[in-house]
Amino acid sequence: MASMRDIKRRRSSIQGTQQITKAMKLVSTVKLQRARANAERSKAYFDCMFRTMNSILSRVGHVEHRFLLPAQSEKKAVIVITSNRGLAGGYNSNIVKLITRNESLKKEDLLIYAVGNKGREALHRHGYEIRRSLPDVIEEPTYADAMVLSRELLESFAAGEIGEIYLAYTSFKNTVSHEPKLLKLLPVEREAGEEPASAEENALMNFEPEDVEALDLIIPKYVTSLIYGAMMEAVASENGARMQAMDNATSNAEEMIDDLSLKYNRARQGSITQELTEIIAGAEALG
Repeated sequence: MASMRDIKRRRSSIQGTQQITKAMKLVSTVKLQRARANAERSKAYFDCMFRTMNSILSRVGHVEHRFLLPAQSEKKAVIVITSNRGLAGGYNSNIVKLITRNESLKKEDLLIYAVGNKGREALHRHGYEIRRSLPDVIEEPTYADAMVLSRELLESFAAGEIGEIYLAYTSFKNTVSHEPKLLKLLPVEREAGEEPASAEENALMNFEPEDVEALDLIIPKYVTSLIYGAMMEAVASENGARMQAMDNATSNAEEMIDDLSLKYNRARQGSITQELTEIIAGAEALG
């Protein structure tokens, strides 16, 4: 059985850890409030842009455009959005599993564009090729950052260096619900089971000005908007996941402290009882 000194030392250590987890929970809660507001403001635009562009680009007919040509390469670019720090439960590992356990994404064909260190580190350990690492972007995501990454990917796509572009991120549902998602950005395909609502919606798309000129403007904005929206949702999800993890850690620490306090009191009671027994035995021997 552990001594009173050992129990007290361990209890003090856990109490110190509990203070840290409480502080981290508070910080994550404050950050979450701002990140959630940003994510909620951008989500409607994010979802509408995705649906609208899928509808437009799936009805462009036989337009010859550099962003709509059949894949000229087996390589697939995946933008992986994770955090730079851990202690967020399964937030980072769920995104990594989304990549490593997807049978349609072969390791040798993937080029990883890592936004956040945790995803880069994990996928590098699994043997994936890290084409680019952008750890600073996820700290304070901006539309300009998304535009730079979008431009680089689209240039590689148009040059035939990559044939498909995917986005792996964590969708923010609410404070306690976050869903890892893998979204295909290019080439655009109509989702399975999606039927046109009317004959007008089934008609081919007409462009003004010319179709190529219009798509040159639309597609980069579409890709940039989705990347930026995913970053905003990922930041909110990260802080929500960390707040939950620190709350659970604080509760677990409280249970451990209560258990150790009980053990300490039992050990103290046993020590006092033993001392009293020794004193009584000594008094009887003298008498």
